[in-house]
Amino acid sequence: MVVWAMFPESGFILVKGAPKTFNSSSTAMRSFCPECGTGIYYRNAVALPGLIDVQASTLDSPEALPPAIQIQTAERQSWVSHLATLPSFERFPTGQEE
Repeated sequence: MVVWAMFPESGFILVKGAPKTFNSSSTAMRSFCPECGTGIYYRNAVALPGLIDVQASTLDSPEALPPAIQIQTAERQSWVSHLATLPSFERFPTGQEE
């Protein structure tokens, strides 16, 4: 799962680096870091004209943009609604947890 932040494409400025862009389908353009492979943003002039979807985790302050809606839920897995009830770990579990 990923959290996206949508902005007008005309106001988007990437301040550092030069992403690699891949045309993943006829109109979908996915841009990512060519060094580590992290997805950065997505553009689709047909489905989202004039907009750019930025992966929120790549922003300096992703907590400033909490999710407000859920989209593309047609194929959502049945277990997604139960995520908040699962045990959580700030980092990787060590196997020592009780």
